[in-house]
Amino acid sequence: MLHDAAMDSQIFLWFFACWVFVNSTSALNKETEIVPQHRIQKRGAEYMEALMENYEGHINSGCTSNETRKIFGKLEETMLKAHFLGSRLIINYPNIQTSIYRINRTEFKGLTINSTDLVEYDASRQSQHSMCFPKALMEKAQRTPAKEMRLICIYLKASCLFQDKQNRSLLNDDILGASLGNVSVANLSKPVVIKFFHNHSLGNFSKTCVFWVEGTGEDNLGEWRTEGCETDASQESVVVCKCNHLTYFAVLLQLSSESLDEKLLVPLTYLSDIGCGISASACFITIFLYLFTRKPYHDSTTKIHINLLGALFFLNTSFLISKTLVGHPWWCSILAAFLHYSLLCSLTWMAIEGFHLYLLVIKVYNSYISRYLLKLSAVGWGFPGAIILASFLSMQNVYGQYDIKTGSQYKNTPMCWITSPILNHITFAYVGGTVFFNLVILVIVVQKLRQLRAHPLHRPKKHTCKDVGTVLGMTFLLGTTWMLVFMSFGVFLVPQIFLFTIFNALQGAVICLWYCFLRCHSASKHSPGFSQSSGL
Repeated sequence: MLHDAAMDSQIFLWFFACWVFVNSTSALNKETEIVPQHRIQKRGAEYMEALMENYEGHINSGCTSNETRKIFGKLEETMLKAHFLGSRLIINYPNIQTSIYRINRTEFKGLTINSTDLVEYDASRQSQHSMCFPKALMEKAQRTPAKEMRLICIYLKASCLFQDKQNRSLLNDDILGASLGNVSVANLSKPVVIKFFHNHSLGNFSKTCVFWVEGTGEDNLGEWRTEGCETDASQESVVVCKCNHLTYFAVLLQLSSESLDEKLLVPLTYLSDIGCGISASACFITIFLYLFTRKPYHDSTTKIHINLLGALFFLNTSFLISKTLVGHPWWCSILAAFLHYSLLCSLTWMAIEGFHLYLLVIKVYNSYISRYLLKLSAVGWGFPGAIILASFLSMQNVYGQYDIKTGSQYKNTPMCWITSPILNHITFAYVGGTVFFNLVILVIVVQKLRQLRAHPLHRPKKHTCKDVGTVLGMTFLLGTTWMLVFMSFGVFLVPQIFLFTIFNALQGAVICLWYCFLRCHSASKHSPGFSQSSGL
């Protein structure tokens, strides 16, 4: 009897040991559940796999179905509700991979997800990528009552679902998305770091980290934007994106023209800011002195100069503050529109200066025009306003954040400016037309000045300096230095950029000095050429 009891005890202990071993092994396997294409456990996960299989079919067919985005939306909802065992669930298909992570809100210390950690990772079909979530991710979940949350990550190799109006290209066609439950995550104190690996030679392309914004218009097309994301493409085989929010991310590829070394950006920025500051101050002082020392004999020429200085003051001032409102989309768009308006007004008044010079020096006779200044003001201030209004009515998203890109590390410098390529081309054409018209006027005036100096009664050496000063003053007055914008190619790129920056940033200051010089010598009658041009 005792022997039988001992045997029963041994059998019981043996079965108990087997039960403990089996359950401990199962617990280890359940901690991370890697689900193949045809094995999902629990209610909800089966539906998620069915959606992914359907989604994979739509991708393979070229995203031609209108139902693809709807299916994708249902997939995201299902991932929030799916039941699974363990701390994470991963489902892997060739063109789509989903990962769900259970996160304890109070114990979260950060998380790094790497594509190479996947059991079914296929390097021949899927590009390597990784996402690093900081501890600060839980900042936006403090008010959430639930202790446990779900971090959802989606990898897509299907850029056809995220095409904007420009139909732009993405690096490897890779898109990485992330969301934290139903919490909107933005303005994190520490960014989420997303890495896109590649093995391509992209020396002629600029690489920019972007995120997707769903469309709200009739065509329902979204757009790729850059706010809140920084790009680091200093390494040859990886692009690192640092973004302060969660959504869908990608790397935008754009064929770059002649690139600018990043080291030149700092001195060019200083030159632009200092030059525009000096010009704005000089324009303001000149206008102030004109308004408070005005005399009845001030002629049309002087008033045209003052209008040009006013336009240049608006242009320089709006340019100086264009980088301060980048983080405020609405105000940035308004400032960009005003900056564009100021530029068009400045160019228009330069053309008016050329037209007025033509009447004074070339036509001379029969040049009277009734209500001359009123008509010039209507053109100088009204015509650019009509262009801005037409741009708003005919096109969408024409103003906003514009990124100045460099060629070495593709570090962007944002400012508020034109974002529409069509409007940008129209502005270039406007600059070209103004410069060409005024250049023709300047050449004719110089020839006229030479004819006056060729008279035997004149002594050329005595008036050479004054003639040179007059020509240089008219060069800035007519804005012919803007022709440098069309010389940004080849070996002329770097010198052109510096000369264009210096001349046009200081244009207002030079015009003010030239104007003051002519006012101080308006009574001088040393030469017919100078006396005739002294009122210009």
